[in-house]
Amino acid sequence: MTTTGSPFAADYQPDPRRWKALAVCLVVGFMTLLDVSIVNVALPSIEQGLGASSADLSWIVSGYALTFGLVLVPSGRVGDARGRKTTFLVGLTLFVVASAACGFATGPGMLVISRLIQGVAGGILSPQVSGLIQLLFRGAERGRAFGMFAATIGISTAVGPLLGGILIQLGGAEHGWRWVFFVNVPIGIVAFVAATKLIPARPAESKQPLRASSFDPLGVVLLGAGVVTLMLPLVQERQWEGSGKWLLLVVAAILLAAFWFWERRQARRGHQQLVDLSLFSLRSYSLGCVIALVYFAGFTTVFFIYTLYVQQGLGYSALMAGLAVTPFALGSAVSAKIGGNIVERVGRKLVIIGLVLVVVGMVGTVVASLLVPGQNVGFAAAFPLLIAGIGSGLTISPNLTLSLDEVPVTKAGIAGGVLQTGQRIGSAAGIALVGAVFFAQVAGTKGDWARAFQLGLSTAAVLVLVALAVGLADHVASRREQQRASA
Repeated sequence: MTTTGSPFAADYQPDPRRWKALAVCLVVGFMTLLDVSIVNVALPSIEQGLGASSADLSWIVSGYALTFGLVLVPSGRVGDARGRKTTFLVGLTLFVVASAACGFATGPGMLVISRLIQGVAGGILSPQVSGLIQLLFRGAERGRAFGMFAATIGISTAVGPLLGGILIQLGGAEHGWRWVFFVNVPIGIVAFVAATKLIPARPAESKQPLRASSFDPLGVVLLGAGVVTLMLPLVQERQWEGSGKWLLLVVAAILLAAFWFWERRQARRGHQQLVDLSLFSLRSYSLGCVIALVYFAGFTTVFFIYTLYVQQGLGYSALMAGLAVTPFALGSAVSAKIGGNIVERVGRKLVIIGLVLVVVGMVGTVVASLLVPGQNVGFAAAFPLLIAGIGSGLTISPNLTLSLDEVPVTKAGIAGGVLQTGQRIGSAAGIALVGAVFFAQVAGTKGDWARAFQLGLSTAAVLVLVALAVGLADHVASRREQQRASA
């Protein structure tokens, strides 16, 4: 297994500040990813405090995800070209300002606009984190660092409802939602000061110019338009009635195909590409992207439908709903650290083991809701959710490490941006699909939330099984290549 990640690995000198710099990156990564899920439990408080409509609430949630996914790839390119420290600090400043604006919002419109800007800032920051890990670490250390990053992803997604519930409980029903955003401000300021001292700057002579011609402006437009038209009908699936919205998927396919052909044309002419398509010739990277996309389509929907089920179906408070998903977060945190430490030795088999555990945990959660219906389902589902969380930590962390392992350090930002764009699209698609199954069952059975949850979670488990099939196919192909090479 390759662990260099760069043709210049022989010149690599470990930075003595690398672990402290990683801590700063993980805090910021946690903060940006937390805002994907923490707002869900705050929606009733926002509706009460600001008089927001259902359309406003939808954009408060989906607008963040949309702009986050939109800027991931271009910001990864900027970080590769101009230095990740500078890009990181710009993104962090914007995120803190936007978070404060969200907290001070005087109406739904101001909150929606601030959330859109906050999503842009999160999308700027996220690929810099993976790029900095590529830059600062090599070999087994990189696996451990990515393990910690993957644990951060898993914990931030799972702990969001719990933290949101605690803040709302402390701040009160009317204004508690404001603290969901204000909490980012002091953390972001401290992280900014630490980042200026701990994150290494790129030498000026190694920076690439960012003239318009070198940034592939048509590629930016085609990819941005393709991502927007792909994600819009997914994130707005419940708000836009009728089937006409799905025509945007056809438009998205055309735009993304045009982007692909344009990037190939740029490569043939020796011009600057937004995305170096040669990255997809690395099997570890291309298959890792597919696994991430499909897995996130199944994994993130667990929290979406479970918190809805226990809050609206069983009457749990926001705090109790957050506590109900805590076992998943705990399992993911522990196993991601372990997975990062052993992925160099075990390889893709570790991802397969993780996916199997996630499926087992999901099925176990469905069985628990059947055997122990009613208010006690939170206790009955705790153990299978713990198993699913352990599997998730063994999936996200090793898959992230393996996907970026052979990517040159100079392309780490753009590679991380593409990978995370796939994760965001997968999450939106999974929520649209599983949410459609869930709400159709609620409507069809006149409020049978338990049945809706069981069917929705079963659908999510099928998506994870698809990711497992991709992982198995990769493992079998690798074994055959090794056998042919030895023969």
